[in-house]
Amino acid sequence: MNTSTEPGLLVVRTVADLRRAVAGFRKAGRTIGLVPTMGALHEGHVSLVKGALERGDVPVTSIFVNPTQFGPKEDFSAYPRDEEGDFDKLRDAQCRIAFAPTKDEMYPGEQLTTVTVAGITDGLCGPLRPGHFQGVATVVSKLLLMAMPDRAYFGEKDYQQLQVIKRMVRDLAMPFEIVGMPTVREKDGLAMSSRNRYLSAEERTKALGMYKQLVTVADAVRDGTKSCAEASAAASQALRDGGFDIVEYFTVVDADSLKPLEHVAGPARVIAAARLGRTRLIDNLAV
Repeated sequence: MNTSTEPGLLVVRTVADLRRAVAGFRKAGRTIGLVPTMGALHEGHVSLVKGALERGDVPVTSIFVNPTQFGPKEDFSAYPRDEEGDFDKLRDAQCRIAFAPTKDEMYPGEQLTTVTVAGITDGLCGPLRPGHFQGVATVVSKLLLMAMPDRAYFGEKDYQQLQVIKRMVRDLAMPFEIVGMPTVREKDGLAMSSRNRYLSAEERTKALGMYKQLVTVADAVRDGTKSCAEASAAASQALRDGGFDIVEYFTVVDADSLKPLEHVAGPARVIAAARLGRTRLIDNLAV
């Protein structure tokens, strides 16, 4: 087994070694909390590890840039990677196991099986990133079955992804609890993301407009000042006026079904995706 020379964090590269490491903690009566990531870790990821620790779970963090969730024109080859830096952050966060497999370990030989979640992938990012959520659902199902955790932790920033995974686990009767954790933000409100490092200084300033508009729309639809469509249209125009190159969507949806709403009468999310230069930003707020 390939292990870290530093105490506390065990680095494993194979499914067999991951299962042996998890079995050791199971034998000691511990529960397991899986934190799936694509690396380039930041405080948002660290908060998921802390969430596992707070619930008494042994944190297991996977680091794997999953090629099947990237489209042909997306940033797979350029996606930020910093494995040693990631391991340092995990040590500091008291993570116990880091699972960092190769592509061949995750996808050995010809792969004939995929997982598709319909309905809640029909809107938002679904049509804009064909095959993306199939790639996400497939790799997450593999990671869950490899680690067999009690709980798995995901950030609410990728809200549609979180709902897809929750639905997959429910529909397939998988014995895992999916825990959504609050979005971690910079002091000025920008949601933390591995892709934020793509932003230039000027784009970084413009990016704040997304969070500000999410707050504006949430307030407007909560008190009924505007309909969801009116508030969203105004926010989209404000982003374009503020320097965003493309506003892919800005809308208010039901918190569970992700269907667009005209008026808020229950749990809802205001959710947006837009592009600044080469960077695609997504964010959302509860209403």
